[in-house]
Amino acid sequence: MLGWALTFLVIALIAAVFGFGGIASASAGIAQILFFIFLVMFVAALIFRAIRG
Repeated sequence: MLGWALTFLVIALIAAVFGFGGIASASAGIAQILFFIFLVMFVAALIFRAIRG
């Protein structure tokens, strides 16, 4: 999941360099959403692991 977020971040950066604003903003939005999903899943995994011991 984090790999996908990084991939979309790189796509957004490359698109921004070449001047494709729409593609850059869409890729950045997808990267941000995937990053937050990854973050929520990571925190959930930490909590579940702490509960199980």
